Amino acid sequence: MKNTLLKISMPLLLVLFFSCKNEAKTESKETSTKSSVSENYNISILVDLSDRISLKKNPNPTMEIYQRDLGYIKSVSEAFTDHLKSKRMRQIDDKMQLFFNPEPENPEINSISKELRITVNKDNASKKFLNSINDTYSSKTSKIYESAIKDDKYIGSDIWNFFDSKVQDQCIDKDFRNILIILTDGYMFYEGTQIKDGNLSSYLTPQLIKQNGLNTNNWQKRFDEENFGFIKVDTDLSNLEVLVLGINPSKNNPFEEKVIKAYWTKWLSEMKIKHFEIKNADLPSNMDKIIKDFISEKE
Repeated sequence: MKNTLLKISMPLLLVLFFSCKNEAKTESKETSTKSSVSENYNISILVDLSDRISLKKNPNPTMEIYQRDLGYIKSVSEAFTDHLKSKRMRQIDDKMQLFFNPEPENPEINSISKELRITVNKDNASKKFLNSINDTYSSKTSKIYESAIKDDKYIGSDIWNFFDSKVQDQCIDKDFRNILIILTDGYMFYEGTQIKDGNLSSYLTPQLIKQNGLNTNNWQKRFDEENFGFIKVDTDLSNLEVLVLGINPSKNNPFEEKVIKAYWTKWLSEMKIKHFEIKNADLPSNMDKIIKDFISEKE
């Protein structure tokens, strides 16, 4: 009689065990999904309005650089609104903004950029407002680029200073998922911020790469052994994620792309940024999934 009971109870126990295990998995998955959806996003876009967007200096017959930028911004905006629409109304508390450094001298551009600082919460998250965000970003960023190109006054890109003095205050908020999208060709130069410390610098140009002898096939060894790179910014940015888009190396040096990415990788890692990607300039249609996957954390 005892053996019969054992034969009956063992299968039952196995069924119960695997049933509970599957329920636990399902519950864990649901909890993870809910947690991801309820995250509050704080997305910042830093635009490099240097002469990289000049139609005279850097014409591109396939698609102009500024048009690529606009396509990338469209993907960021769509990822932001998709995230908002995936949340319950009472959970919404998200932000998106656009920055330049230095600020352009054109007051119209600065005025438009202020209109692109969007905060969405349960008090203003109407369906109409959510549906208007993509069109607003598309039309207003187009005006910014058109105005900058028309002015034809390119004062450079001071990304190093932005990280040194502004990113902590302007791009990072507690209890938010902080994401910074940087639109740049990978070079940095601004006349007001040219600092050197040994082989480290606050700027990077094709001329500097050549001057430093990083244009030969032993560039990596030289880069590591002689400590080249950007000057370290003494800030812990471990709660910031960074996506760099638009790397566009000079064609005069076959190693230029690798050197640019080495500078950026070393610099971002030193600031303790754990999640970052550095992507070359490409057509917006090819970058759309990459941008949206980064923002939605899909692998």
